[in-house]
Amino acid sequence: MAFPLDQAALRAVAERARLVERIPALLGIKLDEHKLALFGQIVRFGISGGLLTMGVAGAYWAVAEFLHVDPMVSMTLVYLFFTGLGYLLHSRWSFKDHGSRDQAHIRTVRFFTVNTLGFVANQFFVWWLVKILGGPTWWPVIPIIVVTPLLTFTLNRIWVFK
Repeated sequence: MAFPLDQAALRAVAERARLVERIPALLGIKLDEHKLALFGQIVRFGISGGLLTMGVAGAYWAVAEFLHVDPMVSMTLVYLFFTGLGYLLHSRWSFKDHGSRDQAHIRTVRFFTVNTLGFVANQFFVWWLVKILGGPTWWPVIPIIVVTPLLTFTLNRIWVFK
């Protein structure tokens, strides 16, 4: 099965992100170059990270619920698929203007370390909410969507793509 976003769709998403990045100026808010760059990263991370997060959360739930795969195994399978896609999106678009682009091997190891921390956090949510509390498989979707992106954005910004 091919990934549903073709090049035209990706260009359309990028164009919308450029429009959103102009919001401060349209509102008469003056941002220095550093704050404007940070705003752009937040917007791009919000778009790409939002798509990835919804993909992870939806795929986790669908695999666990409809394929009757153990929730912990489901999260592991989903993590393996989405980590590579996340690296491509974040390194080439979300943080494209942030930090140096030398030492790619170090940045790659750091990215996978941050994603592994996100994976561990998500596994904790699944374990605690489904395995320990006995909740339905959709309960972990809430912290997966709210908590993990805050953790990974912060770590990606200050450590991976610095």
